[in-house]
Amino acid sequence: MNIILLGPPGAGKGTQARRLVEDRGMVQLSTGDMLRAARSSGTEMGRRVAAIMDAGELVTDEIVIGLIEEQLQTSRGGGFIFDGFPRTLGQADALGDLLAANGAMLDAVIEMQVDDAALVARIVARSTCGDCGEVYNDQTKPIPADGRCTNCGGATFNRRADDNADALTTRLMEYYKKTSPLLGYYYAKGDLVSVDGLGEIETVAGAIAEALAARS
Repeated sequence: MNIILLGPPGAGKGTQARRLVEDRGMVQLSTGDMLRAARSSGTEMGRRVAAIMDAGELVTDEIVIGLIEEQLQTSRGGGFIFDGFPRTLGQADALGDLLAANGAMLDAVIEMQVDDAALVARIVARSTCGDCGEVYNDQTKPIPADGRCTNCGGATFNRRADDNADALTTRLMEYYKKTSPLLGYYYAKGDLVSVDGLGEIETVAGAIAEALAARS
């Protein structure tokens, strides 16, 4: 299956994507990860990406689509999870055209809905393992007393400088301005499925699994 995960910063997209990778053998296509990998790859595309990023410019949609196309042509596995792309209607059209050209289709768009106030409260208490990215929360999942990550045993934990109420409110507003058109776009296509993104990890994973099973 090929799916898109939509949701504001901190909604848990990364956590659920990792679950899908582990459980279904899907491939997570994160825009940021693809750009970083391309930059260090030494390929012609990688050199283009490096030049643009070094100049402080934004990578074009054409390049991102090119990176996605490379992935589609080299590894299918259990399908793809598009994380962080598309962000605009133009990107959504381009992704649809790319999938069709590669004999693939989009099976579902999972919107992880949140209550903004609850999301801010959760994120300001969030920290991540510096080694594996495992997420911890001061209230619901504190860092273990021995100071070791339960996933990898790492002892370094990071808290983002912009994980504060003011910065998060700004990031949320930016997300909603860009994403609202996408919700209507995919709803009209019959692809949109909404789940509660603030539930327990297992509960959210179960809701996503049910949504995907209904579209199999």
